[in-house]
Amino acid sequence: MSTLASSPDHSLYSNAFGYLRQPLNFTPDQSNADVAILGVPFDMATTGRSGARMGPGAIRQASTHLAWEEQRWPWDFKLSDRLSIIDVGDFIFAPGDAEAFTQSLAEFAYSIIQGGKTLLSFGGDHFITLPLLRAHHKKHGELAMIHFDAHTDTYSAGSRFDHGTMFYHAPKEGLISAQHSIQIGIRTDYTKQDHPFTVISGVDANNWSTETIIDTIRQRIGDRPVYVTFDIDCLDPAFAPGTGTPVCGGISSHKALEIIRGLQGINLIGMDIVEVAPSYDNSEVTSLAAATLGLELLHVLTTRPEMK
Repeated sequence: MSTLASSPDHSLYSNAFGYLRQPLNFTPDQSNADVAILGVPFDMATTGRSGARMGPGAIRQASTHLAWEEQRWPWDFKLSDRLSIIDVGDFIFAPGDAEAFTQSLAEFAYSIIQGGKTLLSFGGDHFITLPLLRAHHKKHGELAMIHFDAHTDTYSAGSRFDHGTMFYHAPKEGLISAQHSIQIGIRTDYTKQDHPFTVISGVDANNWSTETIIDTIRQRIGDRPVYVTFDIDCLDPAFAPGTGTPVCGGISSHKALEIIRGLQGINLIGMDIVEVAPSYDNSEVTSLAAATLGLELLHVLTTRPEMK
């Protein structure tokens, strides 16, 4: 029997409740951790196939495949040497009341952020980003945003609680600066003439070099505080079938990871990964992609100037 398999610290599935096998900690205000992981099992705002409420659990389960590797390739340091992480479990809310959910999530997220922690949230449908942006704005002011998605989510015809309208509302509320934000992977219809964001389409994201994409992102966001939101349907359905609104023509998981790794040194203040719907997944590939993207974002976080 191998040492790895027999070690209680590395048993793949035993007591694997938290992200990267971190123990659950339901009292974040009593912890000095650098990062808090939050699950948000909400999908009342979805317009496609439902099921993203099961995303946080699936991502945590898939992350067990990542936790055994003490030093993540291609990084040259151990994450645990630079970051302490807690998983605060799932946000608890009364079902059926989207307005109350929106307000209470913003308040809960702010309580964690105000305590000095960086928040990595797992959805849930993409609507959760709006209350999360409100919480981060309350602490950091107007934000730049890096948005990975197949859709712009700027569709003004939707309701206030619609996972396609967050980035229509967010600039109008002053949460993000559209002039300093960018959307990557877009391959659905939008009105280009009136669109406030810089867009790297799915076609361009596939055809441009990774270096060109990274340079374009950096020029857009500058040194502002940056929030990263990653809708898993930015990836092609070949790499992420487990989502509610799949769109062919997306980027590969490899390219997404390369882009994220290229963001080292940005002023990253918050992040989320959303729209994983495990009931449509095959062999956990979507959940594993989301878990891996989260891990890469944590590595990028360690390169933020104040954390070096």
